[in-house]
Amino acid sequence: MKYRLETILSLPIIMLSFLVGMQPLGYRELSSPGCRVKKWDIPESFQNTQPVLIQRSPVGCCQDDLSCLDELADKKALITSIDRSLQYLQTSRAIAAYQKYPVTGITRDRIIKSLNRFRELLLKSQSAPELHQAIEREFVYYQSVGKDQKGTVLFTAYYEPLYQASRSPTDEFRYPVYRLPPDINSWTQPHPTRLELEGADGLQGSQGKLRGLELFWFRDRLEPYMMQIQGSARLQLTDGTKTTIGYAGNTAYNYKSIGRELANDGKLPLQGMTMPIILNYFQQHPPELNIYIPRDPSFVFFQENHGAPAQGSINVALTPERSIATDKSLMPPGALALIRAPFPFVKANGEIEHQIVSRYVLDQDTGGAIKGAGRVDYFLGTGKVAGDRAGVTVSNGQLYYLLLKP
Repeated sequence: MKYRLETILSLPIIMLSFLVGMQPLGYRELSSPGCRVKKWDIPESFQNTQPVLIQRSPVGCCQDDLSCLDELADKKALITSIDRSLQYLQTSRAIAAYQKYPVTGITRDRIIKSLNRFRELLLKSQSAPELHQAIEREFVYYQSVGKDQKGTVLFTAYYEPLYQASRSPTDEFRYPVYRLPPDINSWTQPHPTRLELEGADGLQGSQGKLRGLELFWFRDRLEPYMMQIQGSARLQLTDGTKTTIGYAGNTAYNYKSIGRELANDGKLPLQGMTMPIILNYFQQHPPELNIYIPRDPSFVFFQENHGAPAQGSINVALTPERSIATDKSLMPPGALALIRAPFPFVKANGEIEHQIVSRYVLDQDTGGAIKGAGRVDYFLGTGKVAGDRAGVTVSNGQLYYLLLKP
């Protein structure tokens, strides 16, 4: 669980927020344009309608189109993610969320029944085609209208980084992250900005409201900031122990993209910008961190989670490649979804290749930069490989929710 706005809803700041306005990367095309577009987009008769989710029949697979099927190589992880959503759906928070859910026909009870039935089918299906055929018989899709009323959804990704850190400040470990101030609810608004809280160099927090709230210290100015974007991290401490930290709260400001700020200043072209390009720029120009990080007024606080995995906004652990973040004012929390888009995969030689895939996922998180029906953030897991993949994930695809037929 990550970034929280003034509404007190838990909202992660997502790494690919840097990439607002970026064009999708290239990917391996399918053989048939009909498979690639016509079957997966919202039918024209439903376009420009009011609901953000359009009910339709499941999409039939084109012959030899393996990207239509989730190969379910990690069936156990998918079952785990389903069970976590079912756990959430029994809570008072879920009951309250679905009392206010705006899409007719999507209820908490129907979501629970759909998850349980999908779980049964998943356990007994011997193959991906068999599962897909069962879904075609028993389920309907609710497709997001996307950013264009045609079903086009922009996908980005986030992950849990691994960093070295110290429990005490040293000459080497100087840059802190902070606990949630116990009196933050009494802070006058507008809240202090990032610049006012920690200074341009990120070292002045002890001079003001953050004094005594330091949680861990890091070597690199960029690391605490990246943690605020990702919302969680695993830490290897200087005393030889390991731990995890996660989102605890934030100031009442919207995130401001430093990638876009670099583009606005002519330092980098917005077209084709990726996270590796942004990080490389700051490696070449480290003093400019003190110029661009302070331009983001938002500020995130953390808590030590003592090894617990990263959590989503519905307070369940996220499952790598089986959890997504969406705008929870529009999308059903905890629900089963199918996503279809080009995603990066690491080949045997270490190169990254984009492939169109379909994946069953659970909607378990939300994001400060994930607004509207046309945005999804995909959780890719922990560590460098997950970070490398997340850094180049930006592509258009489709989002569907799977519910049992009435």
